[in-house]
Amino acid sequence: MKRRAWLTLGAVVLGGGGVVTYAVASPSADQGARPKRPVKVYGLALKGASADRRELARTDTGEFSLLGVTWTGGAKRLVGAAQVRTRSVATGEWSAWHVLELDADPLDETGPKVRGASEPAWVGPSDGVQVQVVRKNGATAALPKGLQVNLVDPGVVTDAETKTGAEPAGFVTDPSPGATDSPSADPSAPTGEPTDPASASPTDTVTADPTVTDSVSASPTDTPPTATASVSTSAAPPTSSPTPTAPAPTEPPSTVPEPPIRSRAAWGADESISPDAPEYNKDVKVMFVHHTDGANDYTCDQSPSIIRSIYAYHVQVSGWKDIGYNFLVDKCGTLFEGRKGGVGLPVFGAHTYGWNRESAAVAVIGDYTQTTATTAALTSIARLAAWKLGQYGADPSGSTQLTAGATQTNFFGKSFTSGSPYTFDRISGHRDGFNTQCPGGLLYDQLPAVRALAAGPVQGLKITSVTGVNLSGSTYYTRGAVTVNWTATTPGSLISKFELLVDGKVTATAAGTAASAGATLVPGSHTVAVRAVHQSGRTTTTAALNVVADTTLPAFTTAPNLSLRTGTVSTTAVPVTLGWKAADDKALRSVQLLSPTAATFGPTVTGSGLTAKPGAATAWSMRAYDYAGNYRAASVSATPVILQETSAVRSGSWTARSSTSYLGGTSYSSGSKGAALTWTFTGRSASWAVSRASTSGQAYVYVDGTKAATVDLKSATTLYRQAVWTRTWTGSAKHTVKIVVVGTSGRPTVTTDGLVYLK
Repeated sequence: MKRRAWLTLGAVVLGGGGVVTYAVASPSADQGARPKRPVKVYGLALKGASADRRELARTDTGEFSLLGVTWTGGAKRLVGAAQVRTRSVATGEWSAWHVLELDADPLDETGPKVRGASEPAWVGPSDGVQVQVVRKNGATAALPKGLQVNLVDPGVVTDAETKTGAEPAGFVTDPSPGATDSPSADPSAPTGEPTDPASASPTDTVTADPTVTDSVSASPTDTPPTATASVSTSAAPPTSSPTPTAPAPTEPPSTVPEPPIRSRAAWGADESISPDAPEYNKDVKVMFVHHTDGANDYTCDQSPSIIRSIYAYHVQVSGWKDIGYNFLVDKCGTLFEGRKGGVGLPVFGAHTYGWNRESAAVAVIGDYTQTTATTAALTSIARLAAWKLGQYGADPSGSTQLTAGATQTNFFGKSFTSGSPYTFDRISGHRDGFNTQCPGGLLYDQLPAVRALAAGPVQGLKITSVTGVNLSGSTYYTRGAVTVNWTATTPGSLISKFELLVDGKVTATAAGTAASAGATLVPGSHTVAVRAVHQSGRTTTTAALNVVADTTLPAFTTAPNLSLRTGTVSTTAVPVTLGWKAADDKALRSVQLLSPTAATFGPTVTGSGLTAKPGAATAWSMRAYDYAGNYRAASVSATPVILQETSAVRSGSWTARSSTSYLGGTSYSSGSKGAALTWTFTGRSASWAVSRASTSGQAYVYVDGTKAATVDLKSATTLYRQAVWTRTWTGSAKHTVKIVVVGTSGRPTVTTDGLVYLK
């Protein structure tokens, strides 16, 4: 459902005649696209609570998202502490106190507009502010004059921003000469409402004074007017960065690719507020890394607003000619053009006091004193630094000498004398050149990792797996086609390519974002490795894998064969042994039985005890596999046949017995010495099935008329249908098996269940 919105207009009259005009967005029937509106910058003077303290009580304001404290005199320092707290537009809650960074660099640029300033802090959409500035105990210097808190509303400038949410309230100020009183709220009053909404009188329009071009008007005395507000607005940006009016140097090529960098137009730079042409250095020897300070809980679609706010603060509050940083990067890794003049040129910036003439700088949006920078941000810093330094043939992991442009000390207490050379890492932190916390201790500790990413080689490269192969010991085997998979800790955006090496030669090339590559190997033994080529050209190579390509099939040196074995016989299962021998010229992996049941056997196994269904012809199918995946198939077929004792030729005295425990329910039993049973059959294996007990006697076994064995049937437990004797031949032929009762003293009885043979 579409909604509409309207502006409720009013004015709060300041003591002395100043009028703060405000517009409040009211909900209505339409909440569609946000209309564009310019950046607004305004300031509130701090009260002189004492010689050592300036403050601003909780004060209702129009919406702003960035703030800082400034004072008269760009070269002066504020020796003390400045704390701010703000009220969230979204929740109406006041934040905890935030300590502003006061160790901002003195500006190499000078002029009457230049003010001393803290680092600006992004606080997100806010509509109230409270400030305390206290001189440091023991400090000899007084608090500087003209102390103000300056608030920046980034407006809605880019097309993308018009599609993201409802329009917040607008705020402008109509300053009047002599305005001295503050619209600050009583701290005991509700903090979610304007101080004096009842005194607001309707107005017809909401406009900014077009003559106002600076963000603040400093008081000429040590006791500034309290809560005096002034405002400036910025028009919509042009579609691209302006061409410098001064001749620009030629952009040198780099040794590595340029990373994606969003233009000034993309973040909504109002080029009209910084009309001066850019200046250029001779080269870039060092990339200094900064942080911008402020909240880290911003969303990355807010990054243009944050940069626009910093730009307005630097230019319209601090009086600089442009934003100080050459580049900025957010926590999502998006790089932005900072100071104008061309991203590929050595633009003279205002970022690292005393060292701006031989360097460039990138600022990470956020505060990194208590948290580390994201991998995405570090990767983009590395890509940017490698590209800029590569334009001048510099190694990002190396060092160089810079000539000091000022006499000072850095964060670590190292002293510099103007005009003298000093050694810096090619990628350095702000604190290396100036006495500041910037870029935050945790980000500073990450700079060695940034240098390694920028310079190469690729880190953490390892092969994780290989498909199309099987591993035996330390050797991989394949039939030819392989796919090698790898990982690396260096982000793919810093990697030029990966190369698959076979026997030291490149056989496949993959993009820097790839994680695998394939090749087909010719038969034989090979080494396989992966080489990563960093964008710098440095390479790293994994340990080589031993890979054997093999297309020769394994062999069954002894074909599968089936024989009867000892065990319990039933009308549904006959004990058999399946035997074989398999070999391979490289490495036999396994032998598999596919039917009539499935089983897998190791390469040294040559037989297995199984059972077969009697009376049914069964095919036993097998495959021998090598480690390359080649296989040989073979099979054997046989039918187990049970010959009941009734089919035997009898001699001597035999007694028929009945029981469900016997094969077929009957058996023959004899205790007469010399009693015999004879079976005749055609087959290649035979077994004699009997019953066994503690009183069972012995029997002679004759095969084809020759005595083959004497079998003792005695058993401590009673057993039925036991195959106790077997014989296997190399082929199928006609045979006779005869059993003869020995007549063992005291236990002469022999009970037979029949004969089994393989047909």
